[in-house]
Amino acid sequence: MNEKPPIDPMPKDYGFGSDEEMLRDLAKKLLDEEMPIEKMRRLVAADPATTYEDGQRPGWDESLWKQCVELGWTGLAVPEEAGGVGIKMVGIAGLVEEVGKHGLASPLIATLTATFALREAGTAEAAAWLGRIADGSSASLAMTDAKGSWEPGSTDVVAIASGDGLTLNGSAYFVQDAFKADLFVVSAVLDGECVLCVVRGDARGVDRRQDQIHDLTRDQATVVFENVTVAAEELVCRDGEAALRRAWPAILTTVAADLCGTGEWQLQTTVEYAKTRKQFDRPIGFFQAVKHPLSNGMIAIDRARSLVYHAACCIDSGNDEAEQFARMAKSAASDAGSFMSDRSVQLHGGIGFTWECDVHLYFKRSMHNQMLYGDGIHQRRKLADMIIGPI
Repeated sequence: MNEKPPIDPMPKDYGFGSDEEMLRDLAKKLLDEEMPIEKMRRLVAADPATTYEDGQRPGWDESLWKQCVELGWTGLAVPEEAGGVGIKMVGIAGLVEEVGKHGLASPLIATLTATFALREAGTAEAAAWLGRIADGSSASLAMTDAKGSWEPGSTDVVAIASGDGLTLNGSAYFVQDAFKADLFVVSAVLDGECVLCVVRGDARGVDRRQDQIHDLTRDQATVVFENVTVAAEELVCRDGEAALRRAWPAILTTVAADLCGTGEWQLQTTVEYAKTRKQFDRPIGFFQAVKHPLSNGMIAIDRARSLVYHAACCIDSGNDEAEQFARMAKSAASDAGSFMSDRSVQLHGGIGFTWECDVHLYFKRSMHNQMLYGDGIHQRRKLADMIIGPI
């Protein structure tokens, strides 16, 4: 009888070692100093009367972003042979969790997701663009159709062969931080097949049309391509759907890590408020109606965080079930974010519903992340299809 080979045990602490710890701690130190909550509020929510006006885009600290680039953050997911850092996924998860805790407005998450797609393309053309990202170019993934399908291969952009290159027409929807992106990694249909190509943000025929979203820490846009010329070196992968599917676990894990960070900030901030706010001559944290939801929130976030690092570790080790674990992480993180966002507003009492209370900034970032690439219900439906098959 042929026996299955033994499964390698998970490394200690999911493989989160000294290098990953140093990256996380450096990120925390930088963001504590350069992006305190007071500065974040001034950047993204200084004037409630004009924040959601048409054409108004959230503010962000470009000088801080340059510091992040100098620290090599854009090259974290870029392999060393392409000029990047090539750090493990667990290290990226630790960094992104700190980014979520500080609600950092930046193109980092969008750049990481685009990098994952290029990395999985595995071509010389993709490696050249990865080098540019490692050198500091920001990027965003343009892959979603008008129906909001996040699944790889769903696109309304059509490519037509033109000489050695392509001509693109159509629109990519729900493109993250599109106005901060130097490059777009575009999913397009060529002769019935999905291909990936890179389009410069300032290329002729590219038009970014802003979406008005509730999250104040990022922008989102519909990117319209009208007779956009794609040179041969910009066509990076002819099997784009397979590349996106390989990148999918890392994309989902990254957003889930950001959700854990925002949830942790809401938890800690609400705990501190419950210690100081008094009612009936006692801190409100004394009462079971307050302490129990906070305990439940802590459990939900810790559960999601464990799944995030497990998924990241599976990606690092090349586990065939990495997508399954990433969907579990995104599902748990979305649910934890929803619960903690609701409780943080409610437990701040009357002030929790006001613009002056910082909770709403994280609430809105969490809401956006919950839906991005599919909420908890969507992930569980996909998990059911993977485990027991479609019904």
